Order: sequence, then structure tokens, then C-alpha cells
Amino acid sequence: MKFKTFIAWGALASCMVSGAHAQAPVLKGSDVSEQALVEALTIEAPMSPEGKTRGFKPAQPVDSQGRALKPGPGKASLLITFPTDSAEITPETKATLDTLARAVQSDALAGFSFSVEGHADARGDPEHNMQLSRMRAEAVVTYLVSQQGILPQRLSPVGKGSNEPLNKTRIDAPENRRVTIVTIRG
Repeated sequence: MKFKTFIAWGALASCMVSGAHAQAPVLKGSDVSEQALVEALTIEAPMSPEGKTRGFKPAQPVDSQGRALKPGPGKASLLITFPTDSAEITPETKATLDTLARAVQSDALAGFSFSVEGHADARGDPEHNMQLSRMRAEAVVTYLVSQQGILPQRLSPVGKGSNEPLNKTRIDAPENRRVTIVTIRG
């Protein structure tokens, strides 16, 4: 029997500005939709360095039905799977990544780039965990670029190792083995 590790995929937007990393609920199954991801990942449009827009207000992001979206929390977590100690994208994961790709390519998220941060749990050698987390982030970026046509300039893979667990009481918890997407202002 082949065991699979669970990878929580999270998106944290504007955390570089605020410095806060709040945990988002994990979306799975029928909860994962393009609309849910767009709403969660939408953040306020960037302003000029002086905070002025030269008389123009940045466009309000809209959903697929043309309804205005309010800035969201900037984060969404998806439960996806990788084979144990592997960065191989599984068929089950592809459907979730395809949905994520549609959200990232939506008009509401146009102009944003994303840092793809791989994470590992603390069971194992820290150097190996760092390498594994980097490989998972790179595998996600490679899939989104090669299979979904997302511009490579919009995605930057980063390995974080086991330094940022979401569940500190249980080191082998599935949510500690994840890929986090951080929305970066254009």
C-alpha cells in the first residue's frame, strides 16, 4: 500500500506588508472553486509610492458575473496530496491546481505575482526537508507554467523547510506539509 502525505496549500496575501500570518481554513472537495479562490486571494489594488493615483482610482476587481469583489483576506488553503517524500504531482492534485490556475489567470488577480513557498514537517533531516520543500514548490510552478500557461515571471518557488509549522503541537500534522502561495503586489 502506497501512503501519501497531505499537503496543505495556502495563499497568504499582503503578509509581507502586514507581517501577520493568520491560518486560513483548509478548502477541500466541493469547497474548492475558482470563485472561492478568487474571493479569498483578491487583495486591494496597488497604489503609487506616494499613495496617490493621479486622479484615477484603481479598478475594482470583479467576479465572472461582473460583481465587484471586496478585498479578501488574501489567503486560501487547499488540501492536496503528494506521494510520501516526493514532489510528484498526482492526478488528484492536478484538478486542484487546474482550479487554482483559472483563479490566478482571472481578471481579478491579473497584475499580481505569487511566491510559491514549499513547507515540510519536522520529521527528518532539516537539510533534506529544505530540499524537499523546494522541490515541491518547483513542481507546482512547473505544472502551472507548462500545463496551464501561467507566465513564469508571475511565480517564484521558495523552499522553507520545516521552519514554519502551522500545527506546533503535532509535528507530523498534514497542514505542516504544504505549499503556500503568497500574493505579491504587481
